[in-house]
Amino acid sequence: MTALLELDGVASGYGRTPVLHGGSLTVGAGEIVALIGANGAGKSTLLNTVMGLLPVTAGDIRFDGRSIARLPTPAIVRAGLGQVPERRQLFGTMSVEENLRMGAYSVVDRGAAAAALEEQFERFPILRERRHQHARTLSGGEQQMVAIARAMMARPRLMLLDEPSLGLAPLLVEQIMEQIVALRASGNTILVVEQNARAALGIADRGYVLENGRIVLGAPAGDLLNSASVQAAYLGGHGEGDTLETRIRARCRAILGR
Repeated sequence: MTALLELDGVASGYGRTPVLHGGSLTVGAGEIVALIGANGAGKSTLLNTVMGLLPVTAGDIRFDGRSIARLPTPAIVRAGLGQVPERRQLFGTMSVEENLRMGAYSVVDRGAAAAALEEQFERFPILRERRHQHARTLSGGEQQMVAIARAMMARPRLMLLDEPSLGLAPLLVEQIMEQIVALRASGNTILVVEQNARAALGIADRGYVLENGRIVLGAPAGDLLNSASVQAAYLGGHGEGDTLETRIRARCRAILGR
């Protein structure tokens, strides 16, 4: 496995309040890696630190072998990282197309930006139909598609997704997870933060568990799904969730032709 993203003993937080305490993880090129944990564990903090939105106070972050720990966010985006933030954070009074074009702010070539827009409309045909509609009038699932497409406008090599299933009905969760797998199938690498651990581990190659700002476990996704301690803490034991995870795995295998 060729490491694309490496966090080595990373600490960060908000002002004088530390949140991450020496987190280390690796995301290999072409992988989907899930980061799971309870509310307040530091999952979003970790993603925001990778993107340069929070300062690294210790350790290092490397992307494709190069340290990005002290780069400003625009430089990190230009290096090939994109983020889909928690709760989508769209511009509600702007149209779908305007939101997508905001994702191409770092793309200087207008032709390349136009081509990227067309790619996103092909990936999410419903967004072409809604291109002139205000983002705030879309359904939750459609808004999540806009958020993903906006991040893809800069053609990142690594996508960071923060709680993509938040607030969505189970059927929409399945659809979003399918879209994430489709992104990987088209050549992207994915690091997904999710409180819906079953859904995330159902599509991931590997996973990490974050507790109180520390990564306490890393293993293949299947091993985490079968771990009694992980089930008790994050998966709610066996039951209805197994059906969701099974459906997601089956549909995603179909996307990948496995």
